Amino acid sequence: MRNIAIVGGGVGGMAAAYDLVRAGNQVTIFDASSHLGGLAAGFKNPNWQWSLEEFYHHWFQTDHAILNLMAEIGLRENVRFFTPKTVVFHKEKFYPLDSPLSAILFPGFSLLDKARFGFVTLFLKYLSSWQSFEKFTAYEWLQKYYGNNIFQTQYKPLLHGKFGQYYQQVNMAWFWARFKARTTNLGTYVGGFQAFIDDFAKVLVTAGVHINLNTPVVSIQPLANGKLSLETSGSLYEFGQVLVTTSPQLLAKMTPALNQGYLDTLLAMKSIGAIALIFSLKNQLSTQGYYWFNLPKSKGFPFLALVEHTNFVSSEYFGGEHIIYCGDYLDSQHEHFNLSQEQLIEKFLPSLERINPLFKRDWVNESWLFRVPYAQPVPFINHSTKIPPIQTPIANLFFASMSQVYPWDRGTNYAVELSRRTVKLMMSSSIKNK
Repeated sequence: MRNIAIVGGGVGGMAAAYDLVRAGNQVTIFDASSHLGGLAAGFKNPNWQWSLEEFYHHWFQTDHAILNLMAEIGLRENVRFFTPKTVVFHKEKFYPLDSPLSAILFPGFSLLDKARFGFVTLFLKYLSSWQSFEKFTAYEWLQKYYGNNIFQTQYKPLLHGKFGQYYQQVNMAWFWARFKARTTNLGTYVGGFQAFIDDFAKVLVTAGVHINLNTPVVSIQPLANGKLSLETSGSLYEFGQVLVTTSPQLLAKMTPALNQGYLDTLLAMKSIGAIALIFSLKNQLSTQGYYWFNLPKSKGFPFLALVEHTNFVSSEYFGGEHIIYCGDYLDSQHEHFNLSQEQLIEKFLPSLERINPLFKRDWVNESWLFRVPYAQPVPFINHSTKIPPIQTPIANLFFASMSQVYPWDRGTNYAVELSRRTVKLMMSSSIKNK
């Protein structure tokens, strides 16, 4: 039995806590916020039956790590899958482009484009492995093999919108993972993601996990006895092992005793922030029932994606209100991180009129703004050689973050997979050190 601390109460940290406490350890979670869940957390208005995620979330049917975990803790029966529609912008109109049939019907592709789209996509999804792709940028590979028209229509806007200044440097292995693992059927939890987090937290507390919220960790220092000192703003603790699940930059800041080589690796990790401006509307924005709009910024849209959440799950769960997200990935120095909510509303609302010409500003009931500086890691060429190891150079200090789930995209599923793999390493290390 060991006394173990987990820094960060996202879904990955919660999964690690579950495995560690079941292995007979005493486990404490420290989180700087007022709630567990990290980027998957949500909020709830009094007249809503379900919570709403601060940043849009869903699961894919291939998200086996988190679905298996939910089955273990008795929550799998609360997952519901739907098949909402994703559309792209072409000549001032939106068209579905999320299935083989929609690709065939898409008016922006020639017959040659459609054949090329089918063969290349089939190759990526079923006949390839990621290792062969990480020495190429997605920018060069997609343009070469899909052809310029498909690239300009579909993939360049996505790369540019998601990675900003880095869009020509992201490696193809990351893009391969999007084809490999994603499904058109998308899942959510009865009551919303926050309901899942709350139910999971009850499981943890019942199992004996201690949860300290509103408790940012200030520093972690190695001790002469092989244990670790963990300092918060008001207390000093001693733990046998510590698992940090925050950003690489935050780990570097709180643990200056790490050697220079590991610190340099952490600080070399680049990431993009995220913004979500959410509106509650009186009326449905997309009367066609579209869920996800991929928006090209080159066509004047000021954000990357419009997501009409209530075309995924029913508006009846939100008091009949229609919920939309205006979402974007941006460098944390971008002006949108400094503009007020009212200023962003003025910039974003005209795009709603382009999606539905009948939209009026008096449709808006309420709005919410959420921003985080660390949301999307940026994988460069040969990224696998640059990922910081889970076992840090400091004995009994471990690190598991979104920057290490590569080549997979960040999300709760891969956070769980990484955390459970990390726990096995921690237990193995614990046995060796006895």
